[in-house]
Amino acid sequence: MSRLADPDRLRALLDTFAALSEPDSGPGVTRLAYTPLERDAHAVFAARLADLGAVVRTDAAGNTLAELAGTDPAAPAIGTGSHLDSVPNAGRFDGIAGAAAAVETARLIREHEVAHRHPLRFVVFAAEEGARFGQACTGSRIVAGLTGPDDLREKRDAEGVSLAEAMSAVGFDPALVGDARWDPADWAGFVELHIEQGAVLESEGRRVGVVDTISGSTRLRFELTGRASHSGGTPMHLRADAAAAAAEIVLLVESVATHAAAGGTRATVGRIDIAPGSITTIAGAASLWVDVRGLDRGEQQRAAAEIVERAAAACDRRGVGFTSHPLAETPPVPLPAAVRDVLVATCADLGIDPTVLASGASHDAQQVNHVTPTGMIFVPSRDGISHDPAESTDIDDLALGTTVLAAGLLRLDAELP
Repeated sequence: MSRLADPDRLRALLDTFAALSEPDSGPGVTRLAYTPLERDAHAVFAARLADLGAVVRTDAAGNTLAELAGTDPAAPAIGTGSHLDSVPNAGRFDGIAGAAAAVETARLIREHEVAHRHPLRFVVFAAEEGARFGQACTGSRIVAGLTGPDDLREKRDAEGVSLAEAMSAVGFDPALVGDARWDPADWAGFVELHIEQGAVLESEGRRVGVVDTISGSTRLRFELTGRASHSGGTPMHLRADAAAAAAEIVLLVESVATHAAAGGTRATVGRIDIAPGSITTIAGAASLWVDVRGLDRGEQQRAAAEIVERAAAACDRRGVGFTSHPLAETPPVPLPAAVRDVLVATCADLGIDPTVLASGASHDAQQVNHVTPTGMIFVPSRDGISHDPAESTDIDDLALGTTVLAAGLLRLDAELP
C-alpha cells in the first residue's frame, strides 16, 4: 500500500481545528495562547493520537505529547509537531498545518504497520504565537530551558494578565514549568512542518521547501509621553504630540530595516495605541510594539539598537518623553546540516526537487534545536499571506509535505543512532 498522506483527512482535521475560534471575534481564527479554546484544540489532537494507540500526556507547560513506542526501548525519540494557538483573526494553516501533518503521519505509520526503532513523538506546543504576551514560542522555550517561572510573571497581555496568571487560569501551575524541560539524552531529532508564510516557494513553482536557517527576533515596546491639549487651541509650534512622534518612529523603523535588508533584517511596527483617542485632542501618550527580525544576530541587534537610539532622538526633538521596554530576544538559528540533508534526500527519493531556504518567521523548531538536532519542512503559502483570514495553502501541497515528513522521520529512524 502507498504511504501517501490523504488530503481529505488533512482537510477534515483542519476544518475541525478552525471551528475552535472565539465567537464574535470577526473573520478568521482567533484562538489565543493559554485560553480554554487553545486547550480544546489540544484535546482534539490528544484524542486523535490516543485513537491511534499513542500514549498521550500533557506537561507542566501545557504542551501535549503523544508517543508511539519503537522496537528499541533504549533508543531516544524522534519527534514532529507544531502549535495550535493563533494570532487574532488568523488563517487556518499557521501551526495547524504542522499539527494536522503530525496526526496524519502517525496514522500512516499505524495503518501501514511500519516498524521503527526509535519512539516517535508527536507534539503540540502551547503559546507559540507572541501576539498575546509579546514572547513567541513559550511552550517550546520552556522545554528548551530558555523560559522559567520568573519570566512567566513578567510577560503580560494588553489587559495586564501575566503569562503565569493565564497558565493558572487554564489549570497549570507556573511554578512547575521546570518539570517540562526536555533531556537531550531522551531525543535523537525533531522535524516541524509549517506553511512558509512567504512567497518564495510559490514564486519558484516549488511545492516543498527545506529550511536551513530560522530568523531571530528582537521585540520592543516604546512608551511615548506627550502633552494632551485642545486640537484647535494649541498652536503647532507649542505641541508635544505623541501621535506625530509615533508616526515618525514608524517611518524611521522602516528606514533602518530597509538599509539593513541586505543582511536579512526586517522590522515592523505591528501595533500602535494612542491616548486619549479623541479627534479634538492632541495625543498625550502612545505605545508602539516593534518587531526586528534578522538572519544574522549581530545585524539584528545593531538594527534594534539603532531604532531605539533614533526613536529617542526624535522624541527628544519633539519634546516627547520616550522609554523602551524589551519584550523578547531570540537569536537566529542555523539548523543542523545533518537533518536538512536527510530531508533533501527524502525529497529526492520521492521525486521532489525542494528549495532550500531561510525562514523569516520564528518557529518552535528554533527552540527545540537547543535540545536536539532539528529540521523544518515548508509548504507554499498562496501569495505569501499569513496571520490573516486570507491565508491559504493548497491541500495537495500540504499532503505532499506530510508525505515528505513521514518518509523523512522514517529515514531519520534508520540513520540516527
